[in-house]
Amino acid sequence: MLREFPIGLTPPDWLVRNLKPQQAPANRSAMARAALGMAGPLAIGLAAGRPAYGALAAMGALSGVIGDTADAYRMRILNIAVPQLFGAVGVTLGTLVYGHGWYAVAAVTGVALVSGMISTIGAVASVSGLLLLLDCVIGAGLPLPDPWWLAPVLMTGGGLLVLLLALLAWPLRAGIPERTAVAAAYRTVADLLTIAGTDRTEEYDEARRTVTLALNQSYDLILARRARYHGRNRELTRLLAQLNAITPVIEAAPAAHLAARPLPPRIPEALHHLARAVETDDASLPPLGLPVPTTETARAVDHALRHAAEVVTAPDVDPRGIDDRLGRPAALGIRTARAARNVVLSANSWRYGVRLAVCIGIAQALVSLVPVARSYWVALTVTFVLKPDFGSVFSRALLRALGTVAGLVLAAVVLAEVPLGWWDVPVLFLLGPLIPALTPRGYGYQTAAITPVILLLSDILNHQGTALLLPRLNDSLLGCAIVLTAGYLLWPESWHSRVGDRLADAVADTAAYVEAAFGDGTDLAARARMRRRLYRDLSVIRTEFQRALTEPPPTGRRAAAWWPLVVAVERIVDATTAARVRVGHGAPPPSAGEIAQVALQLRELSEGVRRSETLIAVRTDLTGPGGSVLEPLRQEVAAARAITSPHRRGPATRGR
Repeated sequence: MLREFPIGLTPPDWLVRNLKPQQAPANRSAMARAALGMAGPLAIGLAAGRPAYGALAAMGALSGVIGDTADAYRMRILNIAVPQLFGAVGVTLGTLVYGHGWYAVAAVTGVALVSGMISTIGAVASVSGLLLLLDCVIGAGLPLPDPWWLAPVLMTGGGLLVLLLALLAWPLRAGIPERTAVAAAYRTVADLLTIAGTDRTEEYDEARRTVTLALNQSYDLILARRARYHGRNRELTRLLAQLNAITPVIEAAPAAHLAARPLPPRIPEALHHLARAVETDDASLPPLGLPVPTTETARAVDHALRHAAEVVTAPDVDPRGIDDRLGRPAALGIRTARAARNVVLSANSWRYGVRLAVCIGIAQALVSLVPVARSYWVALTVTFVLKPDFGSVFSRALLRALGTVAGLVLAAVVLAEVPLGWWDVPVLFLLGPLIPALTPRGYGYQTAAITPVILLLSDILNHQGTALLLPRLNDSLLGCAIVLTAGYLLWPESWHSRVGDRLADAVADTAAYVEAAFGDGTDLAARARMRRRLYRDLSVIRTEFQRALTEPPPTGRRAAAWWPLVVAVERIVDATTAARVRVGHGAPPPSAGEIAQVALQLRELSEGVRRSETLIAVRTDLTGPGGSVLEPLRQEVAAARAITSPHRRGPATRGR
């Protein structure tokens, strides 16, 4: 007979969320590149009688494996090559101050400040900042071979080897990742239309978020390449036209869902046919066989599908007639200057840079100045854990400790049973693929995969064997403790100011979208850009909330309380889009008074989110004609206003 655990032994929700593995397919190509890219340099080093050189090159390859996450080949160049350059600068600086006490502390702390600040720019800059600091810590903590330039060359060479392996198939598969991404976007829209109109509201919301993620990825891949070609590449121009063509279908989906009548199966089937045509680059398409539309919503879906079919089957596209729905990226020089200006003037970048510098300074001082048996691993742990753009700092500290323990168990077997020399090559060949395989599962799993690899390479450099294990565990726990105190508990920045203000901005932008959706002065392209940016912003906000849910009370509890408002804002945007689609296909437009009333309520809601840290249900004054296209929107706004409002206790200060 099974015994039930007492309630007190039930793990808290935030801990369960932290330990639950994420579902993700294994990237077999990345796993193969990790095996070859890391074991190959070590084998070459052993063959040349320089195992330390091979270990350093394998460490550089490890950095390349961490950055090998993009599907498109040009994005792989950015994701792997650019961080390698920063890593070379970092290891050079670290090597120059190795063993110099306060100079090493000052240099590594200064690099930490720069690393933290540039990490706020974007994904590539974040990985670049990470490698800049990681390699600086390694250079300042390990005795690397002379001359000073040798370690940077070896480590950069290892990373570039991974890049070379990632680009081998480029001549044969150029453009295929972009086409695959656009086709995947079409399939996610087909899944959305399959659920639209049913009572499976939660499944519909999840499918809509999947569509947003697919569109984000597709636009990022295509616009990143098109920024260089400026519209002259026929393939990219056609792919962008096909991606834009799916937008009217996405806009019609909320109207179909609010109509509460499932769409005929032939409609999502038609989208699957279009997806296959996009993926195979085949302009021929069988007849869609769409049903005859009888309502405003059905006409909107039918018109959008036929337009998408025309674009997909068009043999060629005039680049002058293609509009970038998210706006074409500016030239690289302009974007670089803009990013540098934003970093210098941004309070968030300074705040994160100073936090990271303080923690790294404490860790490096322990390593360089205090006469105890410590190592570079303390600062290394701080660097990995204190990455708020990678997830909750508290959660990463917890998962780092657990992942290190799991990794040390595997490392203990390797260091105890595998003799130094050629046996390290097949072991590294087997351990390397675990990194890309387990990284998508979560940070703890990534840590468990990386730990034995780094310890194996460290043992080749210093020949300490199993004596590495216990000090590395102590160093990891000490690094986590530094982050939790100096980087987390001593920085009581308000969760509300980090996430609540961003949500308030999204609500204010939604009010502007409501006004633009029914205004005469806004063209279709501008309206589409507003809607796409709104959904993208809400996707980022949702990610921030999900990170906050993994933290212990009060942060996790507060995030859970505000979570319904995030969902409510997403539905407000859906209802606005649905109303706009109905008006565009025959429904009477709303009056200016109705539009102004809804926009006013949304702006009041935005101010309430900024001022309030607790939730208070209030009555909402929203009235209008019952048959208006804005009636579903008014209901969604009323539901959102019922979730929260500002405290009625006088003026509140922002960012408490």
